[in-house]
Parts: sequence; C-alpha cells; structure tokens
Amino acid sequence: MASSLSILRVPPQFPSDTDTPTTTTTALAPIPYLLSLIPKCSSLRELKQIQAYIIKTNLQNDLTVLTKIINSCTSISTPSSLDYAQHVFDQIPQPDILLFNTIARGFIRSNDPLRAILLFSHVFRSGILPDGYTFSSLFKACAMVKALQEGKQLHCLSMKIGVSENMYVCPTLINMYTACNEVDNARRVFDKVDEPCVVAYNAMITSYARNSRPNEALALFRELQGSGLKPNDVTMLLVLSSCTLLGSLDLGRWIHEYVKKHGYNRYVKVNTALIDMYAKCGSLDDAVSVFREMRRRDTQAWSAMIVAYATHGHGSRAVPMLEEMKEEGVQPDEITFVAVLSACSHNGLVEEGYECFRGMTNEYGIVPHIKHYGCMVDLLGRARRLDEAYNFIDKLSIKPTPILWRTLLSACSSHGNVEMGKQVIERIFELDDSHGGDYVALSNLCARYGKWEDVNFLRKKMADKGAVKIPGCSSIEVNNVVHEFFSGDGVHSTSKTLHHALDELVKELKLAGYVPDTSLVFHAEMDDAEKELFSDITARN
Repeated sequence: MASSLSILRVPPQFPSDTDTPTTTTTALAPIPYLLSLIPKCSSLRELKQIQAYIIKTNLQNDLTVLTKIINSCTSISTPSSLDYAQHVFDQIPQPDILLFNTIARGFIRSNDPLRAILLFSHVFRSGILPDGYTFSSLFKACAMVKALQEGKQLHCLSMKIGVSENMYVCPTLINMYTACNEVDNARRVFDKVDEPCVVAYNAMITSYARNSRPNEALALFRELQGSGLKPNDVTMLLVLSSCTLLGSLDLGRWIHEYVKKHGYNRYVKVNTALIDMYAKCGSLDDAVSVFREMRRRDTQAWSAMIVAYATHGHGSRAVPMLEEMKEEGVQPDEITFVAVLSACSHNGLVEEGYECFRGMTNEYGIVPHIKHYGCMVDLLGRARRLDEAYNFIDKLSIKPTPILWRTLLSACSSHGNVEMGKQVIERIFELDDSHGGDYVALSNLCARYGKWEDVNFLRKKMADKGAVKIPGCSSIEVNNVVHEFFSGDGVHSTSKTLHHALDELVKELKLAGYVPDTSLVFHAEMDDAEKELFSDITARN
C-alpha cells in the first residue's frame, strides 16, 4: 500500500491540502510532474489515484493529461483497465480525435477490436472528424474480426474525407480486404495509389501469397524492382513464400542469389524462409547448406531444418537436433516438437517419439496441443499399433476431435483392420457424421474385404445424411504457371489431351506387365473385366 501511494507525494511547490487554490496558474502547476508520473504507473490502482488527484486540482478536462491517462490504461491492457479507459473517455465533454485514436489502438492491442469499431460509431455521430491514423486503426480492427461490410463503409468514408490513399491508410485497407478474401478489391485499392510505397507493395504481395496466387505476387515483386523502390526483408519473406507455393526450385535459387547479392541473408527469418523453400521444392542439400551457413539460428530456424529432414524421410537426423539445440542454448517450442514427432512418425521411430512426447512436458514445460496428439496417433498407426493408438485417444485428458479419430481410421484402412475401423467410425459419428470422406474411407475398406452389406449400409447412411465427398485435386507447375485438375471435372483446356496420354501410358504399362488393382473398384456385381475398365476410367479422373 505504501509503495503505491508514495508516487503521489506532492513536491514542495505543489499546493497542499491546507492551501487554498487562488489562481489558474496554481492549478496548472502540477501538469509537468503528472505527465512524467503517469507512465510510471504499473497498476490501475495507481492510475485511479492520479485521476482522483487530477479531479481534486481541477484538471479533469485537460486533454494532454487525459490522453496520458488513457494511453497508460491501454498499456496495462487488462479488461478492467480498458473499461476504465473508456470510462475516462466517456466523461470528456469534447474529446478530440487523438484521444479516440489512443483508445482504439489500445482495444486492438488487447485483441478487442470490435470495441474500437463500436466506439467510433458513437464518436463519429458526435461530430468528431477522423484522420488517417483513425482509419489505419479501424481497418486493422475490421481485418481482425473479418468485418467486411463495416470495412467497406469505412473505406467509402475515407474516400469522402480524402485519406484513402494515405501512406498509413492504404496498406491497412489492403490488409483488411485480404483478411476478408477480397483480393481483387485489395488490388483496386493498390492501383489507385499514384506512387505506392514499399509497405503498400508488401501488403498487396501478402494478399496474393495468402490467397494462393503466387504468380501474381511474383509479378508484383518484379514491378516493385522496376519502380526504383528498394525491397526490404519483409518483401523477401513474401517472395520466398510465393516461390514455395509454386514449388519452383530454379526460381527459388534465383531468389536466393538475389537475397545474397543485396544482403538480406543477414536476416534470420529470411534464411529460415530459404530453408523452408528449398525443403518444399525438393532440395534438402540446399536447405542444409543455408542452415549451416547461418551465423545465428533461432528456434524457428531449427524447427524449419527439423521439418526439412522429416519431409525428406531423414527422421534419424531430425531427432538428434533437439540435443544440438540444447547445446547451443536454443529452446524448442510447440512447432519444434510437432516437427520432431512428425519425423518419428514417418520413420517408424516409436520409442523416440514417446521419449520426445514425454520430454516436451517434463523437460520443457510445453503443454501438448491437438497437433502433438495427432502426431502420436499417426506414429502408432503407421507402426501397426492400432489398439495402442485407440487407447491413447480414449484416455486423453481433453475431448478428442474428429481429426484424431480420422487419423486412426486412415491407419485402419492402410493396415486392413475392418473391425477396428468400425469402432473408430462410431466414435467419429458421435462428434461429426456429416463428413463424406469418413463414409467413403470405411466403405472402401469393407469393399476390399468383400463386406458388401457394410458397404451398402454406409453408402445409404451417407446419402441419408446428405454427406458429400469433396473431389480430389492435384496441381502441377509448368513454366511458372500452376495448373489445377479436379477429379472428374474435365474442364481444363488440356484435359482431353492428358486423358489420351494416360490411356497410351496404361497400354504401355500393361505390355510391361502391369496388372490393374481391381480390389479398389467397389461394385460387387461387376466381373473382373468390367472392374478393370472402371479402374482405368477412374484413374484418369
């Protein structure tokens, strides 16, 4: 109690309780002291004491002091301090836009953006005119809650006021449309800016990258290069992310040379993105080379390298990296353990996986998440330890998700365990019976072993529930253009040509001794010749 009160001891030149305030000068004397004192408050209690003193000395309408009070409330960033900040704001007869901007940023920092939007609605009706900083905060708030309609209204208002192309507003406006999956609207905003800055370019490239449009992201990067502006490290992270989406190794190597030439390889995050890009584009050696040349490696860099080893089937090299991290004084995080457990799963390292899973909590104090549990189920399932995996899920301290049970269902299908599959799908249906893939997975498994009654039952139940199997999709990159093909659609311009090529390839395979696996054609009334024909047709689709 004494320590919190001691900061309010009034210096000798301040009026005491027995003094009678006589002039305006006397009332204004504490302001410099209060302004220096407010940021030192570490609790809402201390701020309330200062607020009481402000009221006592007739400074409750001084906007400079009140702005400091509200700013400190938002810095403490607790629900009660934010409530108090709005209480103070509501008591001000004529607040200015600077005060609103301060409290709005506080709401956003505290992951309570909706309050900022609602408060602005009240403030605007009172006649206060917003500025560029206001819209910057509000567009960020709309992005956080994906409030597209409110964002569009604010966009119109910003155009009416004349700040929509402001260097602070434009990137946040693009980001708002990106968060709401309105990429074309984001591009229209970008195109209206006469001379976009690097931040605006980054926002638009982010929009393309997040919405799986890497070709357009890279094209915009080339436009940025031609504009005379210098990209920054954020730009390079986005470009590498786009290159990873494309899976183009040659393009990735060109970007790597650009990174080295312009000195971006001094950034740990850029190097981490390079490791991820090389691993996903198929070059583990290049990923290792980047990792070994890094002067400093953080947790994300180590995790990326572990993921790279896991992706390429080198679990025996991924697991020991935990010890290497410890030796270098780098702490693993949740993502690191997902990577290590995944490496163990893909390489059949069951005991090592158990050891890592236990050590995650016992040694590092990391509470397992659903992804860690999923890795363990996958690990046990791949190792044919299906009963153990079932018991692992059944005994979890948290409620298992359908995804955990689906992971086990996939293992049952891989190992041909029909009875376990039936038990698992019952557990899935307790949580979600609308997913078409669940019915199809067990139906295929039953058909493989001739259990046609079960197949018919599942197909009928699937139809009764209205569950639909999402068609499969594959993609391929040719000349830096990604082509997507969906099962059975045949709408791509080259579909007929590709189907003809596949027919010719199947003929050559049969001449070489290939025999179609008709066990995957699940129609009991078909003979082998019909199943073979059906198998060829479905393979093309």
